[in-house]
Amino acid sequence: MTSLVKQSDAGAEKNSKPRVPRLPEAWRLEVGAWSRLQVSASAIRLEVFVQEQKVPLAEEIDAFDDACEHAVVFDALGRALATGRLLPDGHIGRMAVLKAVRGQGLGSAVLLALMSQARKKGFVQVVLSAQTHAQGFYERHGFKPEGVEYLDANISHILMRKAL
Repeated sequence: MTSLVKQSDAGAEKNSKPRVPRLPEAWRLEVGAWSRLQVSASAIRLEVFVQEQKVPLAEEIDAFDDACEHAVVFDALGRALATGRLLPDGHIGRMAVLKAVRGQGLGSAVLLALMSQARKKGFVQVVLSAQTHAQGFYERHGFKPEGVEYLDANISHILMRKAL
């Protein structure tokens, strides 16, 4: 993966930051290290990617997780519902929302939290590899497709980029 350019002044953020959608009152979004969020994040990823989308387990959990910041949304009972990760080079990945709670803004909350983390780290843009069925979701968040579609884990993807 290529490293993304960082701002010379990491504090120089645009005034028009998107706001994280309001989660139900008792729900929470946590951002942290794999060591703290591994159990919750991996459970979501295994259900969505391995069970639902038939991605091989060996391709799903990788060596990058330890170096990433992870975001997880929990409901009032502490159940993990959505997740994503920010790699040290500014790439966003492993975005997943449990099927039963899709369409409620959880993916947006995770994506916006990860973009906020990228800004705090001084990145001026973020890149992700979107499954093509989710391309519209990312476009609504300002991501632009680049290049041609390609297969990853036998699923069609497109590279997408967004300036922060």
